[in-house]
Amino acid sequence: MRSVALAAVILLTACSTYPKEIHGDVQARATEIARNSIIVDTHIDVPIRVEMSNGSLDVTQATATGDFDYPRARAGGLDVPFMSIFIPASVDEAGGSRALADKLIDQVEGMAQRAPTEFALATCVADVRRNVAAGLISLPMGMENGGPMAGGDDAPVHFFERGIRYVTLAHAKSNAFSDSSYDKDERWQGLSQAGRALVVRLNDLGIMVDVSHISERAFWQVIEVSKAPVIASHSSARFFTPGFERNMSDDMIKALASHGGVMQVNFGSSFDTAAARAWAETFDGAAKAYQAERHVAPFSEESRAFAKSYAIEHPFPFASVDAVVDHIDHVAKLVGVDHVEIGSDFDGVGDTLPVALKDVSMYPNLIAGLLVRGYGERQIRLILGENLLRVWSQVEAFAQGRGGAIRCIGG
Repeated sequence: MRSVALAAVILLTACSTYPKEIHGDVQARATEIARNSIIVDTHIDVPIRVEMSNGSLDVTQATATGDFDYPRARAGGLDVPFMSIFIPASVDEAGGSRALADKLIDQVEGMAQRAPTEFALATCVADVRRNVAAGLISLPMGMENGGPMAGGDDAPVHFFERGIRYVTLAHAKSNAFSDSSYDKDERWQGLSQAGRALVVRLNDLGIMVDVSHISERAFWQVIEVSKAPVIASHSSARFFTPGFERNMSDDMIKALASHGGVMQVNFGSSFDTAAARAWAETFDGAAKAYQAERHVAPFSEESRAFAKSYAIEHPFPFASVDAVVDHIDHVAKLVGVDHVEIGSDFDGVGDTLPVALKDVSMYPNLIAGLLVRGYGERQIRLILGENLLRVWSQVEAFAQGRGGAIRCIGG
């Protein structure tokens, strides 16, 4: 989840299909693969989007804004959108993280209750496959920022029972468990002792550990501590964005893969190209300077007006579908196709999404790009979802071996 200040910056360049040179048989085959595959997207920020609407937004129906709703998800072939239970660092620091997490989980449960013929909760791999067979879109949940896990000794079990199946250990700032890639303070020099203990606890419960957002030191310590495979739910390859620690280096990707894990490529343009990354960093500096000079808050009307003006004067360099495919292809060639997946960050990166990947209706455009690169249907099925389901199954099996129990909605 990126700052909504950046979301106000970009002027959308709408495009609903893959670039014109790809059409006909390739596009038709891509659509067919989307319909016949299990598409798992490990990071979609719907719950906080609903929260910011004061609960007025209903994504079980078509919506005029945002990147996700039921009709568009169905059109794109999406089967398993992991709902991100996103906890801003400011809420965590103020002591409200557990309450917000419970509130956002309530919202996801409400989606399934309002539309039982469209959505269903999912807390295990068997639930996912059962829901797909029944024609339902699964709503598993991942917690973005592990802060709520510090909300009492019972917190890990509480959130496991509420359906959380992965935890991103930190977000924009260091928390009780881990340093953040965005926080140069490096409070713990990686993981705290509590963070190491949490990784072990998550393994034992059958909750996937997510290394997106955490610092590089913290990543290496997770690899050392975790006995089950881990994921990077919405990261991309640093190879294309040198110096951007939020993305993963080749050595990190190799270690993740050797541990049996999988990296999910983020669709945000500033994660995927050096030009968009440079734009974002330059804008951030200009916005902070403007706010300091005018003594205005980041989310004020004045700041939003500045952002809009800045974007008109400095057009945002949107990535292409090809740029996202570049990241998938890089990881596949580096460590094998079994270790790369998709974690779009829809509803979390504002209006920075690539041309032709603007919302959840557009997964076939990504599939078309993979077909053009020579990927076969079996490989594409792995990238779209089977890789994540394999890791999730392995995490479940590890927990069972430690005396834990798989908790499924379907029994």
